[in-house]
Amino acid sequence: MRKKIIAGNWKMNILPSETEALVKAVAEATKDYAGKVDIVCCTPAIDVPAAVNAAKGTAVEIGAENCHWKASGAYTGEISTGMLLDAGAKYVIIGHSERRQYFGETDETVNLRSRAAIAAGLTAIVCVGETLEEREAGKLNEVIDRQMKLGLKDYTVADCEKLVIAYEPVWAIGTGKTATPDQAQEVHALIRAILVELFGSETAETVRIQYGGSMKPSNAAELLAKKDIDGGLIGGAALKAEDFAGIIAAAAQ
Repeated sequence: MRKKIIAGNWKMNILPSETEALVKAVAEATKDYAGKVDIVCCTPAIDVPAAVNAAKGTAVEIGAENCHWKASGAYTGEISTGMLLDAGAKYVIIGHSERRQYFGETDETVNLRSRAAIAAGLTAIVCVGETLEEREAGKLNEVIDRQMKLGLKDYTVADCEKLVIAYEPVWAIGTGKTATPDQAQEVHALIRAILVELFGSETAETVRIQYGGSMKPSNAAELLAKKDIDGGLIGGAALKAEDFAGIIAAAAQ
Protein backbone atom coordinates (compact mmCIF):
# COMPACT_ATOMS: atom_id res chain seq x y z
CA MET A 1 0.00 0.00 0.00
CA ARG A 2 1.51 3.30 -1.11
CA LYS A 3 1.43 6.04 1.51
CA LYS A 4 -0.31 9.16 0.24
CA ILE A 5 1.82 12.28 -0.24
CA ILE A 6 0.41 15.80 -0.31
CA ALA A 7 2.93 18.46 -1.30
CA GLY A 8 2.25 22.16 -1.42
CA ASN A 9 3.88 24.17 -4.20
CA TRP A 10 4.00 27.76 -2.94
CA LYS A 11 5.32 29.03 -6.29
CA MET A 12 6.46 32.69 -6.06
CA ASN A 13 4.39 33.45 -2.98
CA ILE A 14 4.99 34.03 0.75
CA LEU A 15 7.73 36.29 2.09
CA PRO A 16 10.45 34.90 4.37
CA SER A 17 8.87 36.90 7.18
CA GLU A 18 5.52 35.18 6.53
CA THR A 19 6.89 31.66 6.23
CA GLU A 20 6.99 30.69 9.90
CA ALA A 21 3.34 31.53 10.45
CA LEU A 22 2.13 29.51 7.46
CA VAL A 23 4.24 26.43 8.20
CA LYS A 24 3.19 26.43 11.86
CA ALA A 25 -0.45 26.85 10.86
CA VAL A 26 -0.15 23.90 8.46
CA ALA A 27 1.53 21.79 11.14
CA GLU A 28 -1.16 22.58 13.68
CA ALA A 29 -4.02 22.00 11.24
CA THR A 30 -2.61 18.64 10.10
CA LYS A 31 -1.26 17.24 13.37
CA ASP A 32 -3.96 14.55 13.54
CA TYR A 33 -2.69 13.08 10.24
CA ALA A 34 0.97 12.77 11.23
CA GLY A 35 2.25 9.39 10.10
CA LYS A 36 -0.79 8.71 7.95
CA VAL A 37 0.14 11.04 5.09
CA ASP A 38 3.48 12.49 3.99
CA ILE A 39 3.03 16.27 4.30
CA VAL A 40 5.41 18.53 2.37
CA CYS A 41 5.65 22.29 1.85
CA CYS A 42 7.77 23.18 -1.19
CA THR A 43 8.74 26.82 -0.85
CA PRO A 44 10.76 29.43 -2.73
CA ALA A 45 14.45 28.81 -2.02
CA ILE A 46 14.74 31.96 0.07
CA ASP A 47 11.97 30.67 2.37
CA VAL A 48 13.50 27.21 2.93
CA PRO A 49 15.56 28.00 6.08
CA ALA A 50 12.63 29.68 7.82
CA ALA A 51 10.31 26.86 6.77
CA VAL A 52 12.69 24.18 8.05
CA ASN A 53 13.02 25.97 11.38
CA ALA A 54 9.25 26.36 11.72
CA ALA A 55 8.64 22.68 10.87
CA LYS A 56 10.98 21.29 13.54
CA GLY A 57 9.23 18.82 15.79
CA THR A 58 6.26 18.48 13.43
CA ALA A 59 5.26 16.03 10.69
CA VAL A 60 5.73 18.68 7.98
CA GLU A 61 8.74 18.28 5.71
CA ILE A 62 10.17 21.02 3.53
CA GLY A 63 11.10 21.02 -0.12
CA ALA A 64 12.21 23.49 -2.78
CA GLU A 65 10.82 24.30 -6.22
CA ASN A 66 13.92 23.73 -8.37
CA CYS A 67 17.63 22.88 -8.26
CA HIS A 68 20.59 22.85 -10.62
CA TRP A 69 22.42 19.70 -11.68
CA LYS A 70 25.90 21.03 -10.91
CA ALA A 71 27.26 20.97 -7.37
CA SER A 72 28.69 24.49 -7.71
CA GLY A 73 30.01 26.91 -10.29
CA ALA A 74 29.28 29.97 -12.39
CA TYR A 75 25.51 29.53 -12.66
CA THR A 76 24.18 32.87 -11.50
CA GLY A 77 20.76 32.65 -9.92
CA GLU A 78 20.70 28.86 -9.59
CA ILE A 79 20.46 26.76 -6.41
CA SER A 80 22.50 23.59 -5.90
CA THR A 81 21.34 20.41 -4.23
CA GLY A 82 24.03 20.92 -1.58
CA MET A 83 22.60 24.32 -0.72
CA LEU A 84 19.13 22.84 -0.32
CA LEU A 85 20.37 19.98 1.84
CA ASP A 86 22.44 22.33 3.99
CA ALA A 87 19.33 24.45 4.53
CA GLY A 88 17.37 21.34 5.59
CA ALA A 89 15.22 20.60 2.54
CA LYS A 90 14.18 17.01 1.89
CA TYR A 91 12.26 17.35 -1.40
CA VAL A 92 12.53 19.32 -4.63
CA ILE A 93 10.05 19.85 -7.47
CA ILE A 94 11.58 19.32 -10.91
CA GLY A 95 10.12 20.21 -14.31
CA HIS A 96 6.93 21.95 -13.26
CA SER A 97 4.98 23.13 -16.29
CA GLU A 98 5.66 26.74 -15.36
CA ARG A 99 9.40 26.03 -15.44
CA ARG A 100 8.94 24.46 -18.86
CA GLN A 101 6.71 27.26 -20.15
CA TYR A 102 8.53 30.33 -18.83
CA PHE A 103 12.12 29.28 -18.15
CA GLY A 104 13.11 26.91 -20.93
CA GLU A 105 13.03 23.68 -18.94
CA THR A 106 13.25 20.63 -21.21
CA ASP A 107 12.91 16.89 -20.74
CA GLU A 108 16.72 16.73 -20.87
CA THR A 109 17.24 19.31 -18.12
CA VAL A 110 14.51 17.67 -16.05
CA ASN A 111 16.57 14.50 -16.29
CA LEU A 112 19.80 16.25 -15.26
CA ARG A 113 18.20 18.12 -12.36
CA SER A 114 16.22 15.19 -11.00
CA ARG A 115 19.12 12.74 -11.19
CA ALA A 116 21.35 15.24 -9.38
CA ALA A 117 18.69 15.72 -6.71
CA ILE A 118 18.29 12.00 -6.12
CA ALA A 119 22.04 11.39 -6.12
CA ALA A 120 22.37 14.05 -3.42
CA GLY A 121 19.69 12.39 -1.27
CA LEU A 122 16.72 14.62 -2.03
CA THR A 123 13.37 13.19 -3.10
CA ALA A 124 12.57 14.50 -6.59
CA ILE A 125 8.97 15.34 -7.49
CA VAL A 126 9.16 15.08 -11.28
CA CYS A 127 6.31 16.77 -13.14
CA VAL A 128 4.77 15.60 -16.41
CA GLY A 129 1.63 16.70 -18.22
CA GLU A 130 0.01 17.82 -21.44
CA THR A 131 -1.32 21.15 -22.64
CA LEU A 132 -4.90 21.58 -23.80
CA GLU A 133 -3.69 21.76 -27.41
CA GLU A 134 -1.79 18.48 -27.04
CA ARG A 135 -4.78 16.75 -25.45
CA GLU A 136 -7.20 17.99 -28.12
CA ALA A 137 -4.76 16.91 -30.86
CA GLY A 138 -4.78 13.36 -29.50
CA LYS A 139 -1.15 13.57 -28.38
CA LEU A 140 -1.69 12.87 -24.68
CA ASN A 141 -0.08 9.42 -24.67
CA GLU A 142 2.78 10.57 -26.88
CA VAL A 143 3.57 13.55 -24.65
CA ILE A 144 3.48 11.59 -21.38
CA ASP A 145 5.55 8.76 -22.88
CA ARG A 146 8.21 11.22 -24.09
CA GLN A 147 8.36 13.19 -20.85
CA MET A 148 8.61 10.04 -18.76
CA LYS A 149 11.23 8.26 -20.85
CA LEU A 150 13.46 11.29 -21.42
CA GLY A 151 12.94 12.67 -17.93
CA LEU A 152 13.82 9.33 -16.30
CA LYS A 153 16.60 8.36 -18.71
CA ASP A 154 19.47 6.47 -17.01
CA TYR A 155 17.53 6.09 -13.75
CA THR A 156 18.17 2.92 -11.78
CA VAL A 157 15.67 0.93 -9.74
CA ALA A 158 17.35 2.31 -6.62
CA ASP A 159 16.78 5.87 -7.86
CA CYS A 160 13.05 5.20 -7.88
CA GLU A 161 13.06 5.01 -4.09
CA LYS A 162 13.55 8.80 -4.10
CA LEU A 163 11.15 9.51 -6.97
CA VAL A 164 7.63 10.91 -6.95
CA ILE A 165 5.83 11.63 -10.23
CA ALA A 166 3.36 14.52 -10.40
CA TYR A 167 0.84 14.48 -13.24
CA GLU A 168 -0.27 18.02 -13.96
CA PRO A 169 -2.66 18.55 -16.84
CA VAL A 170 -1.39 21.99 -17.82
CA TRP A 171 -4.87 23.07 -18.87
CA ALA A 172 -6.12 22.58 -15.31
CA ILE A 173 -3.46 24.59 -13.45
CA GLY A 174 -4.73 27.86 -12.05
CA THR A 175 -7.74 27.79 -14.38
CA GLY A 176 -10.27 26.33 -11.99
CA LYS A 177 -10.70 23.42 -14.39
CA THR A 178 -10.03 19.95 -13.10
CA ALA A 179 -9.66 16.65 -14.87
CA THR A 180 -12.47 14.35 -13.86
CA PRO A 181 -11.38 11.58 -11.51
CA ASP A 182 -11.68 9.10 -14.39
CA GLN A 183 -9.58 11.32 -16.70
CA ALA A 184 -6.94 11.70 -14.00
CA GLN A 185 -6.91 7.98 -13.23
CA GLU A 186 -6.52 7.16 -16.93
CA VAL A 187 -3.30 9.18 -17.15
CA HIS A 188 -2.01 7.95 -13.80
CA ALA A 189 -2.51 4.39 -15.05
CA LEU A 190 -0.59 5.29 -18.21
CA ILE A 191 2.27 6.66 -16.11
CA ARG A 192 2.26 3.49 -14.01
CA ALA A 193 2.40 1.38 -17.18
CA ILE A 194 5.41 3.34 -18.42
CA LEU A 195 7.10 2.79 -15.05
CA VAL A 196 6.47 -0.94 -15.47
CA GLU A 197 8.08 -0.78 -18.91
CA LEU A 198 11.10 1.09 -17.57
CA PHE A 199 11.67 -0.55 -14.19
CA GLY A 200 9.45 -3.62 -13.85
CA SER A 201 6.14 -4.11 -12.10
CA GLU A 202 7.52 -4.47 -8.57
CA THR A 203 9.26 -1.09 -8.65
CA ALA A 204 6.41 0.56 -10.54
CA GLU A 205 4.00 -0.40 -7.77
CA THR A 206 6.10 1.47 -5.20
CA VAL A 207 6.43 4.82 -7.01
CA ARG A 208 3.87 7.37 -5.91
CA ILE A 209 2.05 9.44 -8.54
CA GLN A 210 0.46 12.72 -7.49
CA TYR A 211 -2.31 14.63 -9.22
CA GLY A 212 -1.41 18.28 -9.76
CA GLY A 213 -4.35 19.97 -11.44
CA SER A 214 -6.41 22.17 -9.10
CA MET A 215 -7.00 19.64 -6.32
CA LYS A 216 -9.14 21.21 -3.60
CA PRO A 217 -10.80 20.02 -0.37
CA SER A 218 -14.06 19.69 -2.33
CA ASN A 219 -12.69 17.25 -4.93
CA ALA A 220 -9.74 15.66 -3.15
CA ALA A 221 -11.52 12.60 -1.75
CA GLU A 222 -12.96 11.57 -5.11
CA LEU A 223 -9.61 11.98 -6.88
CA LEU A 224 -7.61 10.25 -4.13
CA ALA A 225 -9.98 7.27 -4.12
CA LYS A 226 -8.69 6.25 -7.55
CA LYS A 227 -6.32 3.29 -7.70
CA ASP A 228 -3.25 5.06 -9.08
CA ILE A 229 -3.65 8.53 -7.55
CA ASP A 230 -1.32 8.58 -4.57
CA GLY A 231 -1.51 12.21 -3.54
CA GLY A 232 -1.55 15.77 -4.78
CA LEU A 233 0.80 18.55 -5.77
CA ILE A 234 -1.15 21.52 -4.52
CA GLY A 235 -0.84 25.11 -5.70
CA GLY A 236 -3.25 27.79 -4.47
CA ALA A 237 -4.85 25.66 -1.76
CA ALA A 238 -1.42 25.15 -0.16
CA LEU A 239 -1.26 28.84 0.74
CA LYS A 240 -4.17 28.52 3.18
CA ALA A 241 -3.58 26.11 6.06
CA GLU A 242 -7.28 25.25 6.35
CA ASP A 243 -7.60 24.33 2.68
CA PHE A 244 -4.35 22.37 2.68
CA ALA A 245 -5.44 20.49 5.79
CA GLY A 246 -8.73 19.62 4.11
CA ILE A 247 -6.91 17.91 1.29
CA ILE A 248 -4.63 16.08 3.72
CA ALA A 249 -7.67 14.93 5.70
CA ALA A 250 -9.08 13.40 2.51
CA ALA A 251 -5.77 11.65 1.87
CA ALA A 252 -5.76 10.17 5.37
CA GLN A 253 -9.07 8.36 4.88
